[in-house]
Amino acid sequence: MFPELKAGIKGKAELIVTEKDTARVYGSGLVNVFATPAMIALMEKAAHTSIGEFLPEGFLTVGTEVNIKHVKATKPGKKVWAESELISLVGKKLIFHIEAFDEDGKIGFGNHTRYIVAEKEFMG
Repeated sequence: MFPELKAGIKGKAELIVTEKDTARVYGSGLVNVFATPAMIALMEKAAHTSIGEFLPEGFLTVGTEVNIKHVKATKPGKKVWAESELISLVGKKLIFHIEAFDEDGKIGFGNHTRYIVAEKEFMG
């Protein structure tokens, strides 16, 4: 269906943690460290941007599931990045293994599922 897509495609997204990326600002906690929802968004970005060039015009992916562990806190000012690898694809279902890191090591990992959709139909 999408012949250019193959397991093994890798992606990466990065940012410098600022106050707006903290758990206190997100409302997901009370401390000024990199928020879990912000980490997950970075992981999703690594996944979806990694395959964009392999999709025909008018198609994109939507995230439907995350199974993530956030294992280490990161303070503002630190660089963080997420790496993704497409590990499985069945029809329009894509499964990625994703990991996140800061300058001191791994901060999160897990799997993420996305589906390929036709943008016009999806947005109805």
